[in-house]
Amino acid sequence: MESKIISVVTGASGFVGSHMVDYLLSKGHTVKCILRKTSSTRWLKDKPVEIFYTGLFEKEKLKEILKDADYLFHIAGIVKAKEPEEYFKGNVETTRTLLEALSEIENKIKKVVIVSSQTACGPSLDGKPCTEETPEHPITTYGRSKLAEEQLAKSFMNKLPITIVRLPAVYGERDTEIYQVFKVYKMGIMTLVGFDEKKLNLSHVDDVVNGIYLAAISENSKGQTYFIASEKIYSWLEISDAIEKAFGKKAIIIRIPHLIVYTVAAFAEFFAMFSSKAATFNLEKAKDFVQKEWTCDVSKAKKELGYKQNVSLEEGIRRTVEWYKKMNWL
Repeated sequence: MESKIISVVTGASGFVGSHMVDYLLSKGHTVKCILRKTSSTRWLKDKPVEIFYTGLFEKEKLKEILKDADYLFHIAGIVKAKEPEEYFKGNVETTRTLLEALSEIENKIKKVVIVSSQTACGPSLDGKPCTEETPEHPITTYGRSKLAEEQLAKSFMNKLPITIVRLPAVYGERDTEIYQVFKVYKMGIMTLVGFDEKKLNLSHVDDVVNGIYLAAISENSKGQTYFIASEKIYSWLEISDAIEKAFGKKAIIIRIPHLIVYTVAAFAEFFAMFSSKAATFNLEKAKDFVQKEWTCDVSKAKKELGYKQNVSLEEGIRRTVEWYKKMNWL
């Protein structure tokens, strides 16, 4: 009888994490989900998964969950925080506890995949897409914390089979971030930041989880870093055209000067001071938004992992809009 493959997923209730769970189930894996006590299980309901409400600092509990794992997909992280140290606590120290727990037990782990972000590398330099060889130059605290997480993961590579994957902007069913663009489009407005042509890799979540999976099962990926993103680079005008096709209606394009983007961010940050929650849009996010290019090259993942983009921008956006409508989000 074939032994079952056990995969552990942190951040399993989130956008990318819940899609990763679905993908692993489709591949016949037994899936264990590590969640915060406050996490919603909306996307995990009625699925054949084991859920563990364990903080990522509870080392003994983590050891118990990880002892029979074949794969660990570490997707959990902090994307917004009120204080800089919160980013490092949520993205670096949690990863440290997880990797320490794993290295302190007898384990049969085949691969640990650390899900990082293009922000750890930074925006494109001189109009050239970032590669895995590009010197890291993060421009935000979040980016610096993700780079610190990568550096920490590298320090465990002599003990554990670790692979790092960096994701670009990701959209698709269940996403609540890029969803805001669709929400505003429904009102007949497409907002573009600045007056220059901005470019980015924009990946549908199906392509992303497929790439993460390939990084996990590949023999070559141990100790490596990969960009997992769309093969194509898009301008925001191309994205606007794809959204127009999906909605079947035009919107007025409004270009927002960089100064106004920063002003709105400053106000949002100021008002967040009086709230227990961090601002979703803040000055650091504004800094990300005004960059001319957030592009990367996926040649290494194509060559070494057999990765490719399967979902075109048009198909991905059409599917995403249909899903938002079905869920009454639009």
